[in-house]
Amino acid sequence: MTDSDSSSLVRLNIGGKKFCTTIDTLTHREPDSMLAAMFSGRHTVCQDPEKGYVFVDRDGKHFRHILNWLRDGVVPTLKDSELSELMREAEYYQLLGLIEGINPVLNKKKEDEGFDTELTRTDIIKCIQSEKVRFRGVNLSGLDLSKLDLSFVDFSYACLRNVFFSRANLQLAKFRDVDAENAIFHNATLRECEFTGANLRGALLAGANLQSANLQDACLIDCSFCQADLRSAHLQNADLTNVNLEGANLEGANLKGAKLHNANLRGANLQRAYLRQVNLRETNLEGAKLDGANLLGAMR
Repeated sequence: MTDSDSSSLVRLNIGGKKFCTTIDTLTHREPDSMLAAMFSGRHTVCQDPEKGYVFVDRDGKHFRHILNWLRDGVVPTLKDSELSELMREAEYYQLLGLIEGINPVLNKKKEDEGFDTELTRTDIIKCIQSEKVRFRGVNLSGLDLSKLDLSFVDFSYACLRNVFFSRANLQLAKFRDVDAENAIFHNATLRECEFTGANLRGALLAGANLQSANLQDACLIDCSFCQADLRSAHLQNADLTNVNLEGANLEGANLKGAKLHNANLRGANLQRAYLRQVNLRETNLEGAKLDGANLLGAMR
């Protein structure tokens, strides 16, 4: 991208609200975000041929805060409900810096209000210094557990809603039947983890390493796995409705019986993946690699 390209104007239509910014603003502060990927020059964007607006199908209510973050790096002062809404937008656009800025504010407010989480981050750190750590069935909702070494920890049946696991080491951890709705696993290490029957609806797993992870029968609706490593992952009978797997590596993954309605597999690596009898008719496979994939009986 040339200097003139990076400073060029971009017109955005976010759910009907119009914005004007530059490519540099969209790509500089958060280079690994969805917005940076959209305007990196590597992808074709949907642009109105007459007025030149790029349409994004999201609520534009908080997008000005997104742009101000990208310009200034300052987390806005908002009401609790609005800050939670901004967090969801930050998760959608994969703005990890903004997520990390908002999360401590939300956690502080939860602590001040006596939120019913059973343990604190400090309690968790003390626990993981011992062997065979288990948090089975424990309510850890909303905790910031980012960057911790939680490998081999057993979280089975726990409530992990909105837990912040970004960049944590969770290799071989157990998440059987957990409720981890809207949890954040951005860039976490999840190799060989067990998520059998887990509820991960709306979770952010962009850039995570899920190599050989077991996600059989998991609810993965509305999850983001952009650029995630899912090589040899077990996804049999998982519900991947509306999942974003753009650029993900699914080489050798087993998707037998998986639901892929409206899934985005654009640019994904599906080489040698098991896709027998899978319905791919409403799946975006633009630029996906399917060499050696088992597509016997697949509906395309």
